[in-house]
Amino acid sequence: MSFTENDLKQIEAKGLTLKQVESQIELFKSGIPFMNISEAATKGSGIVGLNDELIDATIDHFEEHKNNLSLLKFVPASGAATRMFKFLFKFLKEYNPQKESLNAFINKNNFRDLALFLVGLEKFPFYEQVIENLGSRGIDFSSLSEEDKVLHFVKTMLDEDQLNFGNSPKGLLPFHKYKSNHISTAFEEHLYEAALYASDENEAELHFTISEKYKDKFDEEFKRIEEYVEENTGVSFNISFSYQHESTDTIAVTPKDEPFRNDDGTLLFRPSGHGALLKNLNALEADIIFIKNIDNVVVKQYKQEMVMYKKVLAGILLRLQEKAFEYMHVLDKTNISEEEFVQIESFLVDDMDIKISREYHKYLDKYKIEYLREKLDRPIRICGMVKNEGEPGGGPFWVRDLYGNESLQIVESAQINLKNKKQKDILTNATHFNPVDLVCGVKNYKGEKFNLEDFVDHDAAFITMKTKVGKDLKALELPGLWNGSMANWTTIFVEVPIITFNPVKTVNDLLKAPHQIH
Repeated sequence: MSFTENDLKQIEAKGLTLKQVESQIELFKSGIPFMNISEAATKGSGIVGLNDELIDATIDHFEEHKNNLSLLKFVPASGAATRMFKFLFKFLKEYNPQKESLNAFINKNNFRDLALFLVGLEKFPFYEQVIENLGSRGIDFSSLSEEDKVLHFVKTMLDEDQLNFGNSPKGLLPFHKYKSNHISTAFEEHLYEAALYASDENEAELHFTISEKYKDKFDEEFKRIEEYVEENTGVSFNISFSYQHESTDTIAVTPKDEPFRNDDGTLLFRPSGHGALLKNLNALEADIIFIKNIDNVVVKQYKQEMVMYKKVLAGILLRLQEKAFEYMHVLDKTNISEEEFVQIESFLVDDMDIKISREYHKYLDKYKIEYLREKLDRPIRICGMVKNEGEPGGGPFWVRDLYGNESLQIVESAQINLKNKKQKDILTNATHFNPVDLVCGVKNYKGEKFNLEDFVDHDAAFITMKTKVGKDLKALELPGLWNGSMANWTTIFVEVPIITFNPVKTVNDLLKAPHQIH
């Protein structure tokens, strides 16, 4: 692979080495091995079902212990909102009012998204903001024709010299409008949530991973709302930010596995997906870390139900962690009784959903101890799972490794060989979906923080097809934060109701009930 002097400077400026870039290109050439899913995790086989008794007991357990623990909420929030408005950008590009009416355009292109957007126009939290912006430029919205209303409205939302929503961070867009005319962003809603479950009654700690260019905007937003939210919650907020490290970017290649070059001849590097955030997570100190995406929020009237399930997941984590720590101390002893071995084995199988190797029972005691320690001494993640309603994205599966060992993993469809009928059938019949609702314990039984880099499955990266200025390219994503980056954690899947999952993938999602005040 021949790189120019300029290429080498560019690679170095990224904090990468030539060797790293060459090994990334090798991965494109050799391909990444697919995950071997043996079955979908289901209720009773890898997914814990909840009942009233378990809900009450785990919430009580969390409430009882939380004030002695450091709690932190970790929110991946680096994405721009471009994809939310994809169909509106398409509309601006393709619609010509001189050639056809708006209705004809919608019908001809079967543009359902646009039709829904227009029906719900006045319900969007930014409606007044757009109208005011138009007014400040001397445009009287009410006097415009239907076609012009839509064009002006959408252009005001998206034009770079106007509100520029498409190039704003998703976390800072207007998401919800309250009766008091208060408009809240997703960022603000996360503060309210944290006050309800990730605080010690007085203070809540939150960490957002953002794009560095938006740091000032997030700071401004926090200044704008800090007093208001603190007054409403009685909690003060300690907020920190970090950025996706440039050194985690990966090189893009052409479909022929040659380095993809921009129009100016420079190499194209791309952010390597949320797996890059493991570095950010690893730098944080807390007993319990709640992880949730920036766009998965609800208006206040739905918060209590969502908070309840967050506490359930945290309570399950604490109960399992206490037991695991207790057994780690047992394994530190010189003599372990047969009964203690049986107790620990049962705990792994029945409570931790860990399948013990068939070879294990042939081991001498000292190797059994080693095996049990290795299984117990890991970070723990409790993952809420919702029933699959056809959303794209990952799900919970039993995965078999090269040695025949099975473990619970969150697997994306890009990691599965869809040409293999058996694998495809397992994926198609999966009952649950990953909403990214995690509660994590990242310290060991001695109170020391695990080095999370030690628990990554580096083979669980994936290659995806993308385009840049109309040209096809292959992109390499690092093992996803909740996929390969956490592959060797202890994983517990818990079924949570669909109300806990309300992402805003397109702007029209803001019209759904959990984002509207009734």
